[in-house]
Amino acid sequence: MEIGVEPRRITVLGSTGSIGRSTLNLLESAPPGRFAVEALVAGRDAASLAAQARALGAKLAVVADPASYGALKAALAGTGIEAAAGEDAVVAAASRPADWTMAAIVGAAGLRSTLAALARGGTLALANKESLVCAGELVLDLARRSGATLLPVDSEHNAIFQALDARDPALIERITLTASGGPFREWSVAQMAGVTPEQAVKHPVWSMGAKISVDSATMFNKGLELIEAARLFPVPESRIGVLVHPQSTVHGLVHYADGSVLAQLGSPDMRTPIAHTLAWPDRMHAAVPRLDLAALGRLEFHAPDEVRFPALRLCRDALKAGRGAPCALNAANEVAVGLFLGRGLGFLDIAAVVEETVALLGDRPVTDLDAVLALDAEARREANRLAALRAAA
Repeated sequence: MEIGVEPRRITVLGSTGSIGRSTLNLLESAPPGRFAVEALVAGRDAASLAAQARALGAKLAVVADPASYGALKAALAGTGIEAAAGEDAVVAAASRPADWTMAAIVGAAGLRSTLAALARGGTLALANKESLVCAGELVLDLARRSGATLLPVDSEHNAIFQALDARDPALIERITLTASGGPFREWSVAQMAGVTPEQAVKHPVWSMGAKISVDSATMFNKGLELIEAARLFPVPESRIGVLVHPQSTVHGLVHYADGSVLAQLGSPDMRTPIAHTLAWPDRMHAAVPRLDLAALGRLEFHAPDEVRFPALRLCRDALKAGRGAPCALNAANEVAVGLFLGRGLGFLDIAAVVEETVALLGDRPVTDLDAVLALDAEARREANRLAALRAAA
């Protein structure tokens, strides 16, 4: 660290999840004094959160589940680290002074804290794609008004960000997001009808949490990323494409008017895009596997099959429809995935429940945060009702 340079203050929302752990790995391996942790926030894993807070010398540790507060407070006794619990405490942690905040709380549950961090300004590294899906206009408008810098963490959007020259959007012909295709990319519909949760969470390339792994298996993850890309980049939906790329080496491509195609490549390790946002506009060392193209041997690309994987079509349709369609879609998908993981819904029924929910509620307006949260709650109730009907049939 340079003499006289203050350490960069860091807050991690969702520190015990996959993205959060990767972020903390980078912080722990950074040169002493480069970063200082302001706050760490987790859902209910008080033991892991306390261990993280002690290891990194965080000022504050917050657990969203009030029932975990006692365990967190006891684990931090005598350390001088402040402990807090509850949703309001999560938002308060996101509002504390920080230069860089990782928004990695999975799902719509991360929306309020994401907005709180944006309102404060500074740099927000966004791994919570659902915030942009559910409330894209609110998120982007708040970022503009507060002067916050919004940096995408999803490997595909981070790749596009690195390859994109946005000085003249008219010269960008299209952008392409890549998808691994998940574990069932070569399976028939009949085979997928019997998919179990254990099979769905075994991603062939990436190491991710259960919900995101299932989203990858259904390709809802890529559909949500398509919506996110349309919010982030100056390219309309009609010029955003998806290619299945099993090697997960090329993470995104930008196609220009002169025929050039710029691609960002790297090993499939989320520490790379996180490190890019953590050091931006500079670069930092990350102890990730280095890409060896000779050892890899080949790169494959295929058009996605929207018959076997209707999630892409459903997400694109929701983006075109606008209003509350993306919010209802995301809420229904979160419910359906949760039911599938609990063995209360079949794998192929996930997309069916989402489509039916959006058809019923997607035309609702979402003009402010209260409207977004109300529609999210109603869509969850409706998705649960529709799933119950399917289970009873």
